[in-house]
Amino acid sequence: MEKFDAVIVGGGIAGMQAALDLGDQGYKVLLLEKQASIGGTMIQLSKVFPTLDCASCITTPKMSAVSSHENITLWTLAEPKKIEPNGDRFKVTVFQKARYVNEKDCTGCGECEQACPVIIYDDGYDESLGPTKAVGVPFATAMPQKAVLHDDYCIFCGKCARACPTDAIDFTQRDKEIEVDAGTVILATGFLQTPTIKEEYGGGRFKNVITGKQMDRILAPTSPFGGVYRPGDGKIPDSIAFVQCAGSRDKSIGVPYCSAVCCMYAIKQATLLSAALPLADITIYYMDIRTFGKGHEEFYEQAKAMGVNFVRGKVAKIKEKEDGNLIVRVETFGEDGRIEEFEHDLVVLSLGLVPQWYPKGIVNVDIDETTKFIKLIKPMTDPTLTSMPGIFVAGTAGGPKDIVESIISGSAAAMKAAEWLNGKLRDAFFAKELDVKQVTN
Repeated sequence: MEKFDAVIVGGGIAGMQAALDLGDQGYKVLLLEKQASIGGTMIQLSKVFPTLDCASCITTPKMSAVSSHENITLWTLAEPKKIEPNGDRFKVTVFQKARYVNEKDCTGCGECEQACPVIIYDDGYDESLGPTKAVGVPFATAMPQKAVLHDDYCIFCGKCARACPTDAIDFTQRDKEIEVDAGTVILATGFLQTPTIKEEYGGGRFKNVITGKQMDRILAPTSPFGGVYRPGDGKIPDSIAFVQCAGSRDKSIGVPYCSAVCCMYAIKQATLLSAALPLADITIYYMDIRTFGKGHEEFYEQAKAMGVNFVRGKVAKIKEKEDGNLIVRVETFGEDGRIEEFEHDLVVLSLGLVPQWYPKGIVNVDIDETTKFIKLIKPMTDPTLTSMPGIFVAGTAGGPKDIVESIISGSAAAMKAAEWLNGKLRDAFFAKELDVKQVTN
């Protein structure tokens, strides 16, 4: 059984920050990431709000630092199957998915991808917008810079193996389980966009109704389109609409809460579109604009000054025309509220945030009954503590957060994990538990 001071579940921005902070203190860290590369959602984004700094320019150095850190061991395509107490430590059973590529031999040259005849559009890095192959390095800045073979799509023709100059392709690899002994665990499992697109909004059928993450991929320097074009026919859109609360504050789809970041990422994307397409009409349909972070209100006012049109109302329905344009039916708010219809070339749904990972059956931590994120037992005073002592939460695993909050949360979780490892928190907990037992007896 391999032994580490800390196991961190999730290689997004919060998990990477926690790993670096603990590694810099000399602790031996195992970072688990279920995807083939670390980086999480942030590496997919164009820019970050409200500063419009390059997302990749922030994320890539951290990815490189994690990969090369002497105290951090990185396992990709890996996730916990069971986390259970083992005295004052934890036994973590890790499920390791086969990569079908020997990482030590792979140089990331891309020859396997060139040789592969299978073209796929999956929901990975490019959110199903761009083509990729059944084998290859996940994306240009992936870390580790190693190929991965997707056995769900592979036809096992062997062309990649014959093209590989180092014989790194290994079809004999199999999934496996590894037991790890850890002193503490940090859950930084991240989020997903709301998986349900309402029938009223097309139910995912309309090609020119896209998600917020897809719009970020279109706007990114590494865009699969090489510019701003609508997916249905490649047309440059003249009129773009954003529908707020398309996957939040809606009991009918099981997401009754506000996802906190949707207003700001829509405003960010509208601002970037205003620069990329100066003649385009850009409209944001919203119920409430929630700009509660530092510099957020100023960013909102800047977007209005740039000509972004804000319409307060609830989008009731989206219909598709024969030419691919969309008719958006809106019930506007206010004393003169009425139902109106507007035509747009492209509609972006600002979907909400839901948990990416559920701990039930894996680790005995409580979840919030309303949001289903991991429950924070002291959200105001100690927002990294879970219901299980020695296990901490970071980033959006504990609820919706923006990037700045996620980074801060990762550092806070690392600090608490270090306190547990050096005995301060651990001794206090076991002393309290002993006192309770003595009183009970």
